[in-house]
Amino acid sequence: MTIRNTLVAAAIIAVSALLAPFYGPGIRARAASASTDDIAPEMHTVAEAYALIEKNYADPVNSEKAFYQGAIPGMLHTLDPHSSFVDPAEYREMQRRQHAQYYGVGMQITMDGPKVVVMEPFINSPAWKADLRRGDVIVAIDGKDTKGMDSGAVADLLRGPRGTLVRVSVHRDGETVPYTANVTRGEIQTSAVEGFWLKPGIVFLDVDTFEAQNVSQDVEDLMGKMGEATVNGLVLDLRDNLGGLVNEAVALAGRFLRNGQTVVSHRGRAEAEQVFRAKANPLAQKYPIVVLVNRSSASASEIVSGALQDHDRAWILGETTFGKGLVQAQFPLSEGAALLLTIAHYYTPSGRLIQRDYSHESFYDYYTRRDQKPDTQDIKLTDSGRKVYGGGGITPDEKYPAEHYNMFQRRTGGWVIFRFANNYFGTKKPELPANWQPDDAVLGKFREYIQSKNIPFTDAEFAANRDWLSGQIRYEFYYRAFGKATADRAKWMDDPEVLKAIQSLPKAQALLAGAEKMVVQRQ
Repeated sequence: MTIRNTLVAAAIIAVSALLAPFYGPGIRARAASASTDDIAPEMHTVAEAYALIEKNYADPVNSEKAFYQGAIPGMLHTLDPHSSFVDPAEYREMQRRQHAQYYGVGMQITMDGPKVVVMEPFINSPAWKADLRRGDVIVAIDGKDTKGMDSGAVADLLRGPRGTLVRVSVHRDGETVPYTANVTRGEIQTSAVEGFWLKPGIVFLDVDTFEAQNVSQDVEDLMGKMGEATVNGLVLDLRDNLGGLVNEAVALAGRFLRNGQTVVSHRGRAEAEQVFRAKANPLAQKYPIVVLVNRSSASASEIVSGALQDHDRAWILGETTFGKGLVQAQFPLSEGAALLLTIAHYYTPSGRLIQRDYSHESFYDYYTRRDQKPDTQDIKLTDSGRKVYGGGGITPDEKYPAEHYNMFQRRTGGWVIFRFANNYFGTKKPELPANWQPDDAVLGKFREYIQSKNIPFTDAEFAANRDWLSGQIRYEFYYRAFGKATADRAKWMDDPEVLKAIQSLPKAQALLAGAEKMVVQRQ
Protein backbone atom coordinates (compact mmCIF):
# COMPACT_ATOMS: atom_id res chain seq x y z
CA MET A 1 0.00 0.00 0.00
CA THR A 2 1.37 3.45 -0.88
CA ILE A 3 2.01 6.07 1.79
CA ARG A 4 -0.57 8.32 0.11
CA ASN A 5 -3.30 5.68 0.36
CA THR A 6 -2.38 4.93 3.96
CA LEU A 7 -2.78 8.58 4.88
CA VAL A 8 -6.05 8.84 2.99
CA ALA A 9 -7.52 5.83 4.79
CA ALA A 10 -6.55 7.26 8.15
CA ALA A 11 -8.04 10.63 7.26
CA ILE A 12 -11.41 9.11 6.27
CA ILE A 13 -11.74 7.39 9.64
CA ALA A 14 -10.28 10.05 11.91
CA VAL A 15 -11.08 13.41 10.34
CA SER A 16 -14.69 13.40 9.18
CA ALA A 17 -14.65 17.17 8.80
CA LEU A 18 -12.44 16.83 5.71
CA LEU A 19 -15.26 14.97 3.94
CA ALA A 20 -17.68 17.82 4.50
CA PRO A 21 -18.60 20.25 1.75
CA PHE A 22 -19.09 23.27 3.99
CA TYR A 23 -19.77 26.93 3.65
CA GLY A 24 -16.81 29.08 2.75
CA PRO A 25 -15.69 32.06 4.86
CA GLY A 26 -17.80 34.48 2.85
CA ILE A 27 -21.05 32.79 3.92
CA ARG A 28 -20.04 31.25 7.20
CA ALA A 29 -23.00 30.80 9.51
CA ARG A 30 -23.15 32.68 12.78
CA ALA A 31 -23.99 31.03 16.05
CA ALA A 32 -27.33 32.08 17.48
CA SER A 33 -27.30 33.55 20.94
CA ALA A 34 -29.72 32.24 23.52
CA SER A 35 -30.92 33.63 26.78
CA THR A 36 -30.96 31.54 29.92
CA ASP A 37 -34.74 31.22 29.61
CA ASP A 38 -34.38 29.66 26.13
CA ILE A 39 -32.15 26.83 27.30
CA ALA A 40 -33.91 23.46 27.33
CA PRO A 41 -34.49 21.82 30.73
CA GLU A 42 -32.14 19.02 29.69
CA MET A 43 -29.25 21.50 29.58
CA HIS A 44 -29.83 22.41 33.21
CA THR A 45 -29.46 18.69 33.92
CA VAL A 46 -26.16 18.65 32.03
CA ALA A 47 -24.90 21.61 34.06
CA GLU A 48 -26.03 19.96 37.28
CA ALA A 49 -24.32 16.69 36.33
CA TYR A 50 -21.05 18.46 35.53
CA ALA A 51 -21.15 20.37 38.84
CA LEU A 52 -21.54 17.06 40.71
CA ILE A 53 -18.67 15.48 38.71
CA GLU A 54 -16.38 18.44 39.31
CA LYS A 55 -17.08 18.42 43.03
CA ASN A 56 -17.05 14.68 43.77
CA TYR A 57 -14.87 12.91 41.19
CA ALA A 58 -11.83 11.14 42.67
CA ASP A 59 -9.32 13.19 40.65
CA PRO A 60 -9.29 16.82 39.52
CA VAL A 61 -11.50 17.36 36.48
CA ASN A 62 -10.17 19.00 33.31
CA SER A 63 -13.19 21.03 32.16
CA GLU A 64 -11.75 21.59 28.68
CA LYS A 65 -11.32 17.85 28.19
CA ALA A 66 -14.75 17.10 29.62
CA PHE A 67 -16.53 19.36 27.15
CA TYR A 68 -14.19 19.53 24.13
CA GLN A 69 -13.55 15.78 24.03
CA GLY A 70 -16.64 14.49 25.81
CA ALA A 71 -19.91 16.37 26.05
CA ILE A 72 -19.96 18.34 22.80
CA PRO A 73 -18.61 15.61 20.47
CA GLY A 74 -20.86 13.10 22.20
CA MET A 75 -23.92 15.26 21.53
CA LEU A 76 -22.99 15.71 17.86
CA HIS A 77 -22.29 11.99 17.53
CA THR A 78 -26.00 11.30 18.03
CA LEU A 79 -26.89 13.38 14.95
CA ASP A 80 -24.92 12.19 11.92
CA PRO A 81 -21.40 11.08 10.91
CA HIS A 82 -20.24 14.52 9.80
CA SER A 83 -21.37 17.10 12.34
CA SER A 84 -18.27 17.74 14.41
CA PHE A 85 -16.67 19.96 17.01
CA VAL A 86 -13.28 21.53 16.35
CA ASP A 87 -11.25 22.90 19.23
CA PRO A 88 -9.46 26.26 18.87
CA ALA A 89 -6.21 24.76 17.57
CA GLU A 90 -8.00 22.58 15.03
CA TYR A 91 -10.16 25.51 13.90
CA ARG A 92 -7.12 27.71 13.35
CA GLU A 93 -5.50 24.95 11.30
CA MET A 94 -8.68 24.46 9.26
CA GLN A 95 -8.82 28.17 8.48
CA ARG A 96 -5.13 28.15 7.53
CA ARG A 97 -5.73 25.31 5.07
CA GLN A 98 -8.66 27.18 3.57
CA HIS A 99 -6.50 30.24 2.94
CA ALA A 100 -3.70 28.05 1.49
CA GLN A 101 -1.23 30.63 2.80
CA TYR A 102 0.86 30.96 5.92
CA TYR A 103 4.27 32.04 7.16
CA GLY A 104 6.74 29.27 7.86
CA VAL A 105 9.47 27.14 6.31
CA GLY A 106 7.40 25.48 3.58
CA MET A 107 7.31 21.73 4.05
CA GLN A 108 4.83 18.97 4.76
CA ILE A 109 5.55 16.80 7.79
CA THR A 110 3.94 13.66 9.17
CA MET A 111 4.41 10.90 11.72
CA ASP A 112 6.47 7.77 11.04
CA GLY A 113 5.74 5.84 14.22
CA PRO A 114 6.87 8.09 17.11
CA LYS A 115 9.07 10.22 14.80
CA VAL A 116 8.15 13.42 12.98
CA VAL A 117 9.52 13.20 9.44
CA VAL A 118 9.69 15.53 6.48
CA MET A 119 7.38 14.34 3.72
CA GLU A 120 7.86 17.16 1.26
CA PRO A 121 9.91 20.36 1.27
CA PHE A 122 8.06 22.55 -1.24
CA ILE A 123 10.23 23.41 -4.22
CA ASN A 124 11.95 26.82 -3.84
CA SER A 125 10.60 27.22 -0.30
CA PRO A 126 12.88 28.24 2.60
CA ALA A 127 13.04 24.56 3.63
CA TRP A 128 14.08 23.52 0.11
CA LYS A 129 16.76 26.20 -0.07
CA ALA A 130 18.08 25.14 3.36
CA ASP A 131 18.58 21.58 2.04
CA LEU A 132 15.94 19.96 4.24
CA ARG A 133 14.94 16.73 2.54
CA ARG A 134 12.15 14.17 2.30
CA GLY A 135 12.85 11.50 4.91
CA ASP A 136 14.62 13.78 7.38
CA VAL A 137 13.65 13.04 11.00
CA ILE A 138 13.06 16.30 12.88
CA VAL A 139 14.82 16.02 16.24
CA ALA A 140 14.83 19.62 17.48
CA ILE A 141 13.40 23.07 16.73
CA ASP A 142 15.42 26.01 18.05
CA GLY A 143 17.21 23.56 20.30
CA LYS A 144 13.97 22.16 21.76
CA ASP A 145 13.85 18.36 21.63
CA THR A 146 10.84 17.12 19.62
CA LYS A 147 10.76 13.70 21.27
CA GLY A 148 7.20 12.93 22.29
CA MET A 149 5.73 15.67 20.08
CA ASP A 150 3.26 14.98 17.31
CA SER A 151 3.45 16.59 13.88
CA GLY A 152 0.93 19.28 14.83
CA ALA A 153 3.06 20.47 17.73
CA VAL A 154 6.17 20.53 15.54
CA ALA A 155 4.31 22.42 12.80
CA ASP A 156 3.34 25.08 15.35
CA LEU A 157 7.02 25.57 16.20
CA LEU A 158 7.99 25.83 12.53
CA ARG A 159 5.45 28.56 11.75
CA GLY A 160 6.09 32.13 12.74
CA PRO A 161 6.34 35.72 11.48
CA ARG A 162 7.80 36.28 8.06
CA GLY A 163 11.52 37.06 8.13
CA THR A 164 12.20 35.40 11.48
CA LEU A 165 14.81 32.68 11.88
CA VAL A 166 14.17 29.13 13.04
CA ARG A 167 16.82 26.42 13.62
CA VAL A 168 15.70 23.01 12.41
CA SER A 169 17.76 19.99 13.44
CA VAL A 170 17.23 16.73 11.57
CA HIS A 171 18.70 13.24 11.53
CA ARG A 172 19.56 11.45 8.31
CA ASP A 173 20.56 7.86 7.78
CA GLY A 174 24.34 7.59 7.86
CA GLU A 175 24.86 10.69 9.99
CA THR A 176 26.40 10.51 13.45
CA VAL A 177 25.27 14.04 14.39
CA PRO A 178 22.14 15.95 13.37
CA TYR A 179 22.17 18.37 10.47
CA THR A 180 20.98 21.81 11.60
CA ALA A 181 19.58 24.31 9.11
CA ASN A 182 19.01 27.97 9.87
CA VAL A 183 15.81 28.74 7.98
CA THR A 184 14.30 32.18 7.45
CA ARG A 185 10.51 31.92 7.51
CA GLY A 186 8.69 33.20 4.47
CA GLU A 187 5.23 33.44 2.95
CA ILE A 188 4.12 29.96 1.88
CA GLN A 189 1.41 29.43 -0.68
CA THR A 190 0.16 25.95 -1.44
CA SER A 191 -1.81 24.49 -4.31
CA ALA A 192 -3.89 21.34 -4.63
CA VAL A 193 -3.78 21.45 -8.43
CA GLU A 194 -1.35 19.73 -10.79
CA GLY A 195 -1.60 19.47 -14.56
CA PHE A 196 0.38 18.62 -17.68
CA TRP A 197 0.00 17.39 -21.26
CA LEU A 198 -0.57 13.64 -21.40
CA LYS A 199 -0.11 13.78 -25.16
CA PRO A 200 -0.63 16.51 -27.75
CA GLY A 201 -4.03 18.11 -27.12
CA ILE A 202 -4.87 15.97 -24.06
CA VAL A 203 -4.49 17.54 -20.60
CA PHE A 204 -4.30 15.69 -17.29
CA LEU A 205 -5.61 17.74 -14.34
CA ASP A 206 -5.37 16.46 -10.76
CA VAL A 207 -7.29 18.22 -7.97
CA ASP A 208 -6.16 16.81 -4.65
CA THR A 209 -8.64 18.60 -2.35
CA PHE A 210 -11.22 21.39 -2.27
CA GLU A 211 -10.22 22.57 1.19
CA ALA A 212 -8.52 25.75 0.00
CA GLN A 213 -10.06 28.91 -1.43
CA ASN A 214 -7.60 29.02 -4.33
CA VAL A 215 -8.47 25.71 -6.04
CA SER A 216 -10.66 27.08 -8.83
CA GLN A 217 -8.36 30.05 -9.44
CA ASP A 218 -5.35 27.74 -9.62
CA VAL A 219 -7.18 25.70 -12.27
CA GLU A 220 -7.93 28.87 -14.25
CA ASP A 221 -4.31 29.98 -14.03
CA LEU A 222 -2.94 26.57 -15.01
CA MET A 223 -5.28 26.10 -17.96
CA GLY A 224 -4.50 29.63 -19.10
CA LYS A 225 -0.75 28.97 -19.04
CA MET A 226 -1.19 25.71 -20.94
CA GLY A 227 -3.31 27.38 -23.60
CA GLU A 228 -6.85 26.10 -23.11
CA ALA A 229 -7.85 27.04 -26.66
CA THR A 230 -5.63 24.20 -27.92
CA VAL A 231 -7.10 21.53 -25.60
CA ASN A 232 -8.85 18.63 -27.37
CA GLY A 233 -9.61 16.54 -24.28
CA LEU A 234 -9.26 16.60 -20.49
CA VAL A 235 -8.75 13.88 -17.89
CA LEU A 236 -9.86 15.29 -14.50
CA ASP A 237 -8.59 13.21 -11.57
CA LEU A 238 -10.70 13.42 -8.40
CA ARG A 239 -9.57 10.09 -6.94
CA ASP A 240 -8.96 10.27 -3.18
CA ASN A 241 -10.24 13.86 -3.09
CA LEU A 242 -12.09 14.01 0.23
CA GLY A 243 -13.84 17.31 -0.45
CA GLY A 244 -13.83 20.77 1.10
CA LEU A 245 -15.42 24.10 0.19
CA VAL A 246 -18.61 23.95 -1.84
CA ASN A 247 -17.85 27.32 -3.48
CA GLU A 248 -14.69 25.84 -5.01
CA ALA A 249 -16.50 22.76 -6.25
CA VAL A 250 -19.21 24.93 -7.84
CA ALA A 251 -16.62 27.15 -9.49
CA LEU A 252 -14.67 24.19 -10.91
CA ALA A 253 -17.70 22.33 -12.26
CA GLY A 254 -19.29 25.56 -13.47
CA ARG A 255 -16.40 26.54 -15.72
CA PHE A 256 -17.08 23.46 -17.88
CA LEU A 257 -20.90 23.90 -18.00
CA ARG A 258 -23.08 26.38 -19.83
CA ASN A 259 -23.63 29.66 -18.05
CA GLY A 260 -26.50 29.47 -15.56
CA GLN A 261 -26.81 25.69 -15.47
CA THR A 262 -27.44 24.22 -12.03
CA VAL A 263 -24.35 22.75 -10.39
CA VAL A 264 -25.88 21.67 -7.09
CA SER A 265 -28.68 22.62 -4.71
CA HIS A 266 -29.28 22.09 -1.04
CA ARG A 267 -32.33 21.95 1.17
CA GLY A 268 -32.59 21.97 4.95
CA ARG A 269 -34.97 22.68 7.81
CA ALA A 270 -33.64 26.11 8.75
CA GLU A 271 -33.53 27.79 5.32
CA ALA A 272 -35.08 27.78 1.88
CA GLU A 273 -33.63 25.82 -0.99
CA GLN A 274 -30.44 27.33 -2.39
CA VAL A 275 -29.33 26.68 -5.95
CA PHE A 276 -25.72 27.13 -7.07
CA ARG A 277 -25.35 27.94 -10.76
CA ALA A 278 -22.50 27.75 -13.24
CA LYS A 279 -20.31 30.63 -14.29
CA ALA A 280 -18.94 29.30 -17.54
CA ASN A 281 -15.51 29.78 -19.07
CA PRO A 282 -16.02 30.04 -22.85
CA LEU A 283 -12.74 28.20 -23.56
CA ALA A 284 -13.84 25.22 -21.43
CA GLN A 285 -17.01 24.38 -23.36
CA LYS A 286 -15.83 22.49 -26.42
CA TYR A 287 -13.57 19.61 -25.43
CA PRO A 288 -14.61 16.22 -23.95
CA ILE A 289 -13.88 15.38 -20.30
CA VAL A 290 -13.32 12.09 -18.50
CA VAL A 291 -13.51 12.31 -14.69
CA LEU A 292 -11.69 9.72 -12.56
CA VAL A 293 -13.31 8.86 -9.21
CA ASN A 294 -12.99 6.16 -6.58
CA ARG A 295 -14.46 5.18 -3.23
CA SER A 296 -12.55 7.95 -1.49
CA SER A 297 -13.90 10.69 -3.77
CA ALA A 298 -16.27 12.47 -1.42
CA SER A 299 -18.49 15.51 -0.88
CA ALA A 300 -17.20 18.38 -3.04
CA SER A 301 -15.73 15.83 -5.46
CA GLU A 302 -19.17 14.29 -5.76
CA ILE A 303 -20.70 17.70 -6.41
CA VAL A 304 -18.34 18.16 -9.37
CA SER A 305 -18.68 14.66 -10.80
CA GLY A 306 -22.45 14.60 -10.23
CA ALA A 307 -23.00 17.92 -11.99
CA LEU A 308 -20.86 17.01 -14.98
CA GLN A 309 -22.60 13.64 -15.25
CA ASP A 310 -26.15 15.00 -14.94
CA HIS A 311 -25.51 17.56 -17.68
CA ASP A 312 -23.82 14.91 -19.89
CA ARG A 313 -20.70 17.06 -19.84
CA ALA A 314 -18.28 14.33 -18.77
CA TRP A 315 -17.81 10.56 -18.81
CA ILE A 316 -17.30 9.30 -15.23
CA LEU A 317 -14.78 6.46 -14.90
CA GLY A 318 -13.82 4.47 -11.81
CA GLU A 319 -15.67 3.34 -8.69
CA THR A 320 -18.86 4.48 -7.00
CA THR A 321 -17.96 7.46 -4.84
CA PHE A 322 -18.17 7.71 -1.06
CA GLY A 323 -21.72 9.06 -0.79
CA LYS A 324 -21.26 12.20 1.31
CA GLY A 325 -23.94 14.83 0.68
CA LEU A 326 -24.49 16.55 4.02
CA VAL A 327 -23.88 20.30 4.25
CA GLN A 328 -21.85 21.60 7.20
CA ALA A 329 -21.95 25.25 8.20
CA GLN A 330 -19.22 26.69 10.40
CA PHE A 331 -20.60 28.08 13.65
CA PRO A 332 -17.83 29.88 15.58
CA LEU A 333 -18.02 29.45 19.36
CA SER A 334 -16.39 31.24 22.24
CA GLU A 335 -12.70 30.62 23.00
CA GLY A 336 -11.96 30.17 19.29
CA ALA A 337 -13.67 26.79 18.84
CA ALA A 338 -16.39 26.00 16.29
CA LEU A 339 -19.13 23.58 15.34
CA LEU A 340 -19.33 22.11 11.87
CA LEU A 341 -23.05 21.43 11.98
CA THR A 342 -25.08 19.66 9.31
CA ILE A 343 -27.78 22.03 8.11
CA ALA A 344 -28.93 20.56 4.78
CA HIS A 345 -28.61 17.86 2.12
CA TYR A 346 -27.01 18.29 -1.29
CA TYR A 347 -28.78 17.31 -4.51
CA THR A 348 -27.30 17.01 -8.01
CA PRO A 349 -28.88 18.98 -10.90
CA SER A 350 -31.20 16.07 -11.74
CA GLY A 351 -32.41 16.03 -8.13
CA ARG A 352 -30.68 12.91 -6.85
CA LEU A 353 -29.47 12.78 -3.26
CA ILE A 354 -25.72 12.24 -2.94
CA GLN A 355 -25.78 11.09 0.69
CA ARG A 356 -25.99 7.38 1.38
CA ASP A 357 -27.91 5.93 4.29
CA TYR A 358 -26.10 5.76 7.64
CA SER A 359 -29.04 4.99 9.92
CA HIS A 360 -28.55 1.23 10.15
CA GLU A 361 -24.83 0.96 10.88
CA SER A 362 -22.15 2.32 13.19
CA PHE A 363 -20.21 5.40 12.16
CA TYR A 364 -17.09 3.21 11.94
CA ASP A 365 -18.81 0.94 9.44
CA TYR A 366 -20.07 3.99 7.57
CA TYR A 367 -16.53 5.30 7.08
CA THR A 368 -14.90 1.97 6.29
CA ARG A 369 -17.61 0.10 4.34
CA ARG A 370 -16.67 -0.32 0.72
CA ASP A 371 -19.83 -1.70 -0.90
CA GLN A 372 -21.66 1.54 -1.71
CA LYS A 373 -24.86 0.86 -3.60
CA PRO A 374 -27.25 3.42 -5.04
CA ASP A 375 -30.91 3.62 -4.10
CA THR A 376 -32.63 1.96 -7.04
CA GLN A 377 -35.85 3.74 -6.07
CA ASP A 378 -34.19 7.17 -6.47
CA ILE A 379 -34.08 7.23 -10.28
CA LYS A 380 -33.35 10.47 -12.09
CA LEU A 381 -32.46 11.40 -15.67
CA THR A 382 -29.54 13.29 -17.13
CA ASP A 383 -30.14 16.06 -19.65
CA SER A 384 -30.10 13.52 -22.48
CA GLY A 385 -32.37 11.07 -20.65
CA ARG A 386 -29.81 8.60 -19.27
CA LYS A 387 -30.82 6.98 -15.97
CA VAL A 388 -28.80 7.88 -12.86
CA TYR A 389 -29.40 6.85 -9.27
CA GLY A 390 -29.22 8.70 -5.97
CA GLY A 391 -28.76 7.81 -2.35
CA GLY A 392 -25.37 6.17 -2.65
CA GLY A 393 -22.72 8.44 -4.09
CA ILE A 394 -22.05 8.93 -7.80
CA THR A 395 -22.15 5.72 -9.83
CA PRO A 396 -19.62 5.93 -12.69
CA ASP A 397 -20.65 5.59 -16.32
CA GLU A 398 -17.87 3.04 -16.69
CA LYS A 399 -16.55 0.88 -13.88
CA TYR A 400 -12.83 0.63 -13.30
CA PRO A 401 -11.92 -1.34 -10.17
CA ALA A 402 -9.27 0.06 -7.86
CA GLU A 403 -5.88 -1.58 -7.61
CA HIS A 404 -5.71 -4.25 -4.92
CA TYR A 405 -2.40 -4.94 -3.25
CA ASN A 406 -1.23 -8.52 -2.81
CA MET A 407 0.46 -9.71 0.37
CA PHE A 408 3.99 -9.04 -0.90
CA GLN A 409 3.05 -5.48 -1.90
CA ARG A 410 1.46 -4.82 1.48
CA ARG A 411 4.60 -6.00 3.26
CA THR A 412 7.10 -4.12 1.12
CA GLY A 413 5.31 -0.97 -0.09
CA GLY A 414 4.67 2.43 1.46
CA TRP A 415 6.82 3.15 4.48
CA VAL A 416 9.21 0.29 3.71
CA ILE A 417 10.19 1.86 0.38
CA PHE A 418 10.26 5.28 2.05
CA ARG A 419 12.76 4.06 4.64
CA PHE A 420 14.74 2.18 1.99
CA ALA A 421 15.20 5.49 0.17
CA ASN A 422 16.48 7.04 3.41
CA ASN A 423 18.99 4.20 3.66
CA TYR A 424 19.95 4.29 -0.04
CA PHE A 425 20.70 8.01 -0.27
CA GLY A 426 21.89 8.48 3.33
CA THR A 427 23.72 11.78 3.62
CA LYS A 428 24.07 12.18 -0.16
CA LYS A 429 21.85 14.74 -1.85
CA PRO A 430 19.42 12.77 -4.05
CA GLU A 431 20.39 13.24 -7.67
CA LEU A 432 19.29 11.17 -10.68
CA PRO A 433 19.67 11.45 -14.44
CA ALA A 434 16.62 12.31 -16.53
CA ASN A 435 14.26 9.37 -17.19
CA TRP A 436 16.06 7.24 -14.59
CA GLN A 437 14.71 3.73 -13.99
CA PRO A 438 15.61 1.26 -11.21
CA ASP A 439 18.12 -1.29 -12.50
CA ASP A 440 19.13 -4.73 -11.23
CA ALA A 441 21.59 -3.16 -8.78
CA VAL A 442 18.93 -0.98 -7.13
CA LEU A 443 16.44 -3.85 -6.93
CA GLY A 444 19.18 -6.02 -5.47
CA LYS A 445 19.84 -3.44 -2.76
CA PHE A 446 16.14 -3.34 -1.98
CA ARG A 447 16.10 -7.12 -1.72
CA GLU A 448 18.99 -6.96 0.75
CA TYR A 449 17.23 -4.21 2.69
CA ILE A 450 13.98 -6.12 3.22
CA GLN A 451 15.97 -9.21 4.17
CA SER A 452 17.81 -7.16 6.80
CA LYS A 453 14.43 -6.04 8.19
CA ASN A 454 13.22 -9.66 8.37
CA ILE A 455 10.32 -8.97 5.99
CA PRO A 456 9.22 -12.39 4.70
CA PHE A 457 9.10 -13.03 0.94
CA THR A 458 9.94 -15.73 -1.56
CA ASP A 459 12.04 -15.57 -4.72
CA ALA A 460 8.88 -16.21 -6.73
CA GLU A 461 7.08 -13.27 -5.05
CA PHE A 462 9.98 -10.92 -5.68
CA ALA A 463 10.16 -11.92 -9.36
CA ALA A 464 6.40 -11.66 -9.87
CA ASN A 465 6.31 -8.15 -8.38
CA ARG A 466 9.43 -6.82 -10.08
CA ASP A 467 7.60 -4.33 -12.32
CA TRP A 468 5.47 -3.09 -9.43
CA LEU A 469 8.57 -2.62 -7.26
CA SER A 470 10.32 -0.70 -10.02
CA GLY A 471 7.40 1.70 -10.28
CA GLN A 472 7.21 2.24 -6.52
CA ILE A 473 10.95 2.78 -6.12
CA ARG A 474 11.05 5.11 -9.13
CA TYR A 475 8.26 7.22 -7.61
CA GLU A 476 10.02 7.51 -4.24
CA PHE A 477 13.41 8.32 -5.79
CA TYR A 478 11.91 10.85 -8.23
CA TYR A 479 10.10 12.51 -5.32
CA ARG A 480 13.44 13.08 -3.59
CA ALA A 481 15.52 14.05 -6.62
CA PHE A 482 13.04 16.11 -8.64
CA GLY A 483 10.07 16.92 -6.38
CA LYS A 484 6.50 15.70 -6.03
CA ALA A 485 5.20 17.13 -9.31
CA THR A 486 7.76 15.23 -11.41
CA ALA A 487 7.20 12.02 -9.45
CA ASP A 488 3.44 12.34 -9.86
CA ARG A 489 3.73 13.00 -13.57
CA ALA A 490 5.84 9.88 -14.15
CA LYS A 491 3.37 7.83 -12.11
CA TRP A 492 0.29 9.15 -13.90
CA MET A 493 1.82 8.68 -17.35
CA ASP A 494 2.00 4.93 -16.60
CA ASP A 495 -1.30 4.69 -14.69
CA PRO A 496 -3.56 2.11 -16.41
CA GLU A 497 -6.68 4.02 -15.37
CA VAL A 498 -5.35 7.25 -16.87
CA LEU A 499 -4.58 5.37 -20.10
CA LYS A 500 -8.13 3.97 -20.00
CA ALA A 501 -9.46 7.53 -19.57
CA ILE A 502 -7.69 8.60 -22.76
CA GLN A 503 -9.37 5.68 -24.58
CA SER A 504 -12.75 6.80 -23.12
CA LEU A 505 -12.56 10.37 -24.44
CA PRO A 506 -14.62 9.46 -27.57
CA LYS A 507 -17.46 8.41 -25.24
CA ALA A 508 -17.23 11.78 -23.50
CA GLN A 509 -17.21 13.46 -26.93
CA ALA A 510 -20.42 11.63 -27.86
CA LEU A 511 -22.09 12.87 -24.67
CA LEU A 512 -20.96 16.42 -25.37
CA ALA A 513 -22.22 16.29 -28.96
CA GLY A 514 -25.58 14.93 -27.79
CA ALA A 515 -25.95 17.63 -25.16
CA GLU A 516 -25.13 20.38 -27.68
CA LYS A 517 -27.66 18.93 -30.14
CA MET A 518 -30.39 19.03 -27.49
CA VAL A 519 -29.61 22.66 -26.71
CA VAL A 520 -30.04 23.53 -30.38
CA GLN A 521 -33.33 21.61 -30.57
CA ARG A 522 -34.72 23.47 -27.55
CA GLN A 523 -33.98 26.89 -29.01
